[in-house]
Amino acid sequence: MTTATHKPYIAESAKLPELTLMPLLMGVVLGIIFGASSLYLALRVGMTVSASIPVAVLSITLFRGLAKVFKFRQANILENNIVQTAGSAGESIAFGVAVTMPALMILGFDMELSRVMTVSVLGGLLGILMMIPLRKALVESPKENLIFPEGTACAQVLVVGEEGGTTAKTVFVGFFLGLWYKIFNVGAKLWGEAIDFPVKVLKGAKFASEVSPELLGVGYIIGYRNSAMMAAGGVLSAFVLTPAIYLFGGGLKEPLFPATRLISEMGTGEIRNYYVLYIGAGAVAAAGIFSMIQNLPIIYRAAVSGIQGLLESKREGKKTIARTSQDIPMKWVLIGVVALVAAIAAQPSLHVGLIGAILIIVFGFLFVTVSSRITGEIGSSSNPISGMTVATLLITSLIFLAMGWVSLTDRVAALSIAAIVCVAASNGGTTAQDLKTGHLVGATPRLQQISILFGALTSALVIGIVLKKLDVSASIYTKKDLPTVRYDAVNQLPMEGVLGAEGQKDSKNYHVLRVNSETAVGSIAKVAHGKYLLDDGGNFAYRVDPGINGSLTQRDDGTEVTKFDAPKAHLMALIIDGVLTQKLPWGLVLLGVFLVVMLELCGIPSLAFAVGVYLPIAASMPIFFGGVVRKIRDHFSKKQEDDSGPGVLLSSGLIAGGSIAGIGIALLALYPRVMGAMDLSGWSKLSGSEVFPVFPFGALAGYLLWVALGKGKKA
Repeated sequence: MTTATHKPYIAESAKLPELTLMPLLMGVVLGIIFGASSLYLALRVGMTVSASIPVAVLSITLFRGLAKVFKFRQANILENNIVQTAGSAGESIAFGVAVTMPALMILGFDMELSRVMTVSVLGGLLGILMMIPLRKALVESPKENLIFPEGTACAQVLVVGEEGGTTAKTVFVGFFLGLWYKIFNVGAKLWGEAIDFPVKVLKGAKFASEVSPELLGVGYIIGYRNSAMMAAGGVLSAFVLTPAIYLFGGGLKEPLFPATRLISEMGTGEIRNYYVLYIGAGAVAAAGIFSMIQNLPIIYRAAVSGIQGLLESKREGKKTIARTSQDIPMKWVLIGVVALVAAIAAQPSLHVGLIGAILIIVFGFLFVTVSSRITGEIGSSSNPISGMTVATLLITSLIFLAMGWVSLTDRVAALSIAAIVCVAASNGGTTAQDLKTGHLVGATPRLQQISILFGALTSALVIGIVLKKLDVSASIYTKKDLPTVRYDAVNQLPMEGVLGAEGQKDSKNYHVLRVNSETAVGSIAKVAHGKYLLDDGGNFAYRVDPGINGSLTQRDDGTEVTKFDAPKAHLMALIIDGVLTQKLPWGLVLLGVFLVVMLELCGIPSLAFAVGVYLPIAASMPIFFGGVVRKIRDHFSKKQEDDSGPGVLLSSGLIAGGSIAGIGIALLALYPRVMGAMDLSGWSKLSGSEVFPVFPFGALAGYLLWVALGKGKKA
């Protein structure tokens, strides 16, 4: 299916049902499911994968099932296209939220649900509306002839489904396989969640790998090269940087900034948190900037196309437009954009004001245009949204610094601007991809735009709730190492109960105090940064270590907790604090920057490598193993698998199933009795084995290879 001389699958004159209630509802539900799973994935490893193809495949099969069981009318290709359009919004919004909003806690603020929802809704809707004037230039124009790889593959899936073929069984198998694997592994604890082997001949070095189905699926989808680059970054972090810090710093008699303890007394986790993370952050920021520089020609062409698209839409006026070229009228698009920007400026929790709203308009339209064009040229998987966000944040922070706006509320304003632009750019690219799919199958753009607006709104509302719940579920309330001082103005503080699993043990309400870089009131001047709960007398009762970006992994009673690294959100906080407070371990950051410069000089794309340096090696290795499976499959098949192949579809199912199970188990952590009932580790002597997890994970990888090679067609 090519795009240069395209003839839509459904003729322009066709009168088929399209935007009907059942497809819209199905798209909204699938969008919420894939949005939640994408949020979980982005918090774990800082990336997501496109949801359009698996949603399209599921739509075809679900409608066929409803037709057989309940005698519903069989959905046509245009209705299935509405499902994938509405369902794709969740994934793009989840990425934008996950890479920005958790940074609020690092900056000393609560990640309030209302604030997260506001950013999600405003950014998601703004991205769609800003993309609409660009559709004719980027999607329809023969001059541009943009391929939109995932959008074209999704159109092929819809056409095959319309003509009687479907591969949805593969997605369902992957979903339930990932779901039950995760339940048995993490919920029932029948085998360990990771393999972990110290390398005794090199102090500080250790090999580690999670055995999670969702990360295996991610590695397969992104392919061998990208996954190998991530693994290389992990190897550098675990086998070079950490041992080097021990080797050269182990003999120091004083703590080395920014740590407050001697290097010789630290574990590998502390070395990572105090030193390697800053190197990784510098690498990720530099890699994002390099990706932006490399795409400057695309940015220029996108800006020109955007202006041409606006002028063309204005010239068309009220002339008769074919069904397959109808957009939401420009009048309503402009009213919607103005209303959203006014809402952003007026929202007190974002602190952006008029200047911030102007920056959002400028950066938002620029990066929505860039994101849409990059998606058209190289696909959504290679779209450097995080690089655009870093650029927005850097420029905004520098503007704020020049104007003397360096307070805590100004930092929230800078993050809010970057977050809305990030969500808008992410959703703009997804919208362009969906509209290309619709263009190929003969859909009505206006109806697609309405459906993705509904999908974005509903997903944005739910994603905020999921993010907050995941944070609460893994938060730790500790009484260890509490300050012994008293806080005199305790009665002026808001009240809050103990949440999470500890809430089962403590039903009292406490006063909430957040200590940050600008809090130096009387006796708390020397208290470490963070969130604390105080009793009525002003005594410190708990220190709260958040589930996202927290450092503790063990509660006071000894139970283990799985934290969410939120790697890119941590980077955003480092940039804001580094620029506005001018306090950052720049030596470490610059080490990461020049690692990336070295790679770029060697002609090696650096972004995947930089993410690998930042993440724990345990997170990058299962992704690498997925990439190895893809490499073996391509070797034996003598050709590369396309985006609708069985291996990709099974991997999409593994990602969705494993992530949904992970969310469910994380939320069940709020109920210790339920988690205790699920725990079957006492029944299995293998649950504590360091070696046994290799076998179920290996079996899963082997099955993925078997299906990818086409051996599963008869099953």
